[in-house]
Amino acid sequence: MAVLFHHPMCPHSRFVRLAAAEYGLELDLVEERTFERRSEFLALNPAGTTPVLVEQSGMVIPGTGPIAEYLDETRGLALGNRRLLPEDPGSRVEVRRLLDWFNLKFFDEVSGYLVTQKIYKRFMPMDGGGGAPDMDQVRAARSNIRYHLRYIGYLVSRRNWLAGDDLSYADLAAAAHLSSADFLGDVPWAESENAKDWYVRVKSRPSFRALLSDRVPGMTPDPVYADLDF
Repeated sequence: MAVLFHHPMCPHSRFVRLAAAEYGLELDLVEERTFERRSEFLALNPAGTTPVLVEQSGMVIPGTGPIAEYLDETRGLALGNRRLLPEDPGSRVEVRRLLDWFNLKFFDEVSGYLVTQKIYKRFMPMDGGGGAPDMDQVRAARSNIRYHLRYIGYLVSRRNWLAGDDLSYADLAAAAHLSSADFLGDVPWAESENAKDWYVRVKSRPSFRALLSDRVPGMTPDPVYADLDF
């Protein structure tokens, strides 16, 4: 069985878990607290970030983008018309564009702030950056998430899914990052009914079930987090 080094609330790890589930790939999940800087983990990924996928063969694939491309190259054809990275070059460009939007821009403006300040810092030593959350960063994330929700709503008002007619990596990435914020109760769903309806569709997929059961010691998820009809 392939091994995924991850953190339950790491949005990039959540994206890979969703993609693997859509491919029918079972993973042995190993929780990694990247701020501990374990030498064994750094040997797998010198960047020190999650996720990292290790195949049964021992092959190591570090990072969200490389893992997504690797899964498409090794498992994509088996999905046929349900392939998460479409065959058409133009469609692939749009999916990759939105992958960058959520895995880079949304993370830098929203989910990275929220997960670091409200979750990771609870477990980090004080001399390593732990302690109370920086509420200025939290407030910035809560402000930024509103236009991202409106953009999601704009996309799905013109398409069936974010990147086109079919579910793709774009939907899984967006949902993964939103799910981390949703766990914390920081998604103002009233901002866009279209975005909310789209999220319900993704959240209701079998691939999402494992994420909805994730918990963090000492924290209770927002009441709507696991609610499929919120």
